[in-house]
Amino acid sequence: MLYSVINEFPVNLLYPKLTHHSMFDVQKIRELFPILHQNVYGKPLVYFDNAATTQKPLAVIDAVSGYYKTINSNIHRGVHYLSQKATLSYEEARKNVCDFIGAAHAHEIIFTRGTTESINLVAGSFGKKFIGKDDEIILTGMEHHSNIVPWQILCEEKQAKIRVIPVKDNGELDLSVFESMINTKTRLVAVTHVSNALGTINPVKKIAATAHRYNIPLLLDGAQAVSHMKVDVRDLDCDFYCFSGHKIFAPMGIGVLYGKEAILNEMPPYQGGGEMIREVRFEKTTYNELPFKFEAGTPNVGDVIGLDVALKFFNQTGISEISSYEKELLLYAEQRMNTINDLRLIGTAKEKAGVISFLIGNIHPYDAGTIMDKLGIAVRTGHHCAQPLMERFGIPGTIRASFAFYNTKEEIDRFINAIFKVKEIFE
Repeated sequence: MLYSVINEFPVNLLYPKLTHHSMFDVQKIRELFPILHQNVYGKPLVYFDNAATTQKPLAVIDAVSGYYKTINSNIHRGVHYLSQKATLSYEEARKNVCDFIGAAHAHEIIFTRGTTESINLVAGSFGKKFIGKDDEIILTGMEHHSNIVPWQILCEEKQAKIRVIPVKDNGELDLSVFESMINTKTRLVAVTHVSNALGTINPVKKIAATAHRYNIPLLLDGAQAVSHMKVDVRDLDCDFYCFSGHKIFAPMGIGVLYGKEAILNEMPPYQGGGEMIREVRFEKTTYNELPFKFEAGTPNVGDVIGLDVALKFFNQTGISEISSYEKELLLYAEQRMNTINDLRLIGTAKEKAGVISFLIGNIHPYDAGTIMDKLGIAVRTGHHCAQPLMERFGIPGTIRASFAFYNTKEEIDRFINAIFKVKEIFE
């Protein structure tokens, strides 16, 4: 077994013994997240902004710190002790990410800075080779800007076109028009797995089956999915899957692009520089094999190790237990909110994960969010980097509460009380 720096930490720190959902001990879980135990404006913090970024368990914080304390070194080409240990930890993390998302091969895992860079990599590499004049890319009306703008830039350069699957009033995709949009010029379908603004879980297996009937590759933006459900890229049969570490309890600045081996081998390098080369001559440079062809420059070793520990922590807690508990939180919050006059939920899809978007009467989301903040409640307000979606609903933005497995029903009760306080102030 490859040596990893995380083995230097006590087992009970990395993988605390947690009960199954029938005895889900959320208080024990919360003890592992130092940031949650503080006051904001004299009130205990309620952190409901998990769709923006999740908090980090002590195991992850200590793993990153431990890397810099004990084996900080550049990797892959060093023959000395620290470099060898760092290299082994880095590549073991790649294997663990491969297992976590059910990929076939570790070399199908590309480390990036996050979901945004992963999508830009596909746009800059796949798009460069396979998208041409008058070709079409299919997106949806609920995409994050990071799954819109890279394709717009590509289409402007290539004189290609974007087509958009519409969103129904309840926040679900209107797939009845999807297949009619596909034609001989369609080159890619790019879809969010879970909407960051609505929480809608999209039927991505059905979308994959439709796309592949026409031999069209599918990219999934999984930024909001990986922390709420089991992701198996081979079961989903997507061609690309992108996610960010900081959405699943890992550090910021590290992300993953999964791509099927065959398609990655056909794609040209995204950036040039160290690591992605085999040999450099002024006459010609030859490129490295997967995954290194797409990892130019000095890698973010410390945060890769942090990601590795976060995914192990997540697995040890239990993905099915986490998913079940979060569904309880979501249902509890929605039931309580549905009893409040003048409160409008934006996005009422049958299948949702971890997000409630809403408006309170005619109160501006920013004003409501500011008052909630003074009460110790952290929510997100605005368009959530989904302006076309807000325009589709005819609103400037929403208040968004997003949950993680360390949140509680008691926190939801405080959140509901804060909504009533907002209403009281504006009446």
